Parts: sequence; structure tokens; C-alpha cells
Amino acid sequence: MELLLAIKRLSALAQQTRLELFRLLVKAGPEGMAAGELARRLDVPASTMSTQLLVLSNAGLVRARREGRSIIYAVNFEAMRDLLVFLTKDCCGGRAEMCAPLASIACCEPKSGEKHEAPARTRRGG
Repeated sequence: MELLLAIKRLSALAQQTRLELFRLLVKAGPEGMAAGELARRLDVPASTMSTQLLVLSNAGLVRARREGRSIIYAVNFEAMRDLLVFLTKDCCGGRAEMCAPLASIACCEPKSGEKHEAPARTRRGG
């Protein structure tokens, strides 16, 4: 990821409502959520919500699709992963113990009856 793109994405998240909005969309998953529902959940006027969604969209962090009369917004998970990798790729400088807490966080619990395989971990040489 280029530095300027990372700055643009971090800047988009560096505001309370947008960060709350992004986190709500992360929880909603790939299905996303209608703009009106997002505004109701965050108790934000529709015009303010539109502006905040536009900033996140321009940064490439969310995508929109039309479903009937609603516009559904969802996180661009690839962009989120790229940003997280950019922020953490050099965190341990070859010392895995420095990144161990980050690597051990179980953010994605499998749904009931679903198998979840952990990704293969690679050790960084130093």
C-alpha cells in the first residue's frame, strides 16, 4: 500500500462518527446496512450520515450498492486488510514475541456449526 493511500484511509477514520460508522459496518459484515438504518443506529441526521459515508467511500473503505429504494453500504474488507497489514507488517522487526498479542486476537469466531481454520502462521526471520 502506498503511503498516501494509507494516510487517506487513516484520515477518513480519524473522526468519531466515521470511526463508529466503520466499526458498525464491520459488525454488519459483507451484507452491509442501509444508510437510513446506519443513521438511526448512530443517532445522526441523514445528511450528516451521507457526508460521512462519502468520506469513507472516497477513501475506498466502504462500498455502496442499491437494493430497491435503499442504498446499502458495506465495508471493503480487502481495503481494511490492506490497511491493517500496512500498519503492522514491520511491527516486530523479526521478534515474533512483540506481535504475539496482536496475532493471537480471535476477532473472527466461527458461527455455530461452521469450521474455522486458523491461517498458517509464518515466522519472520531476523
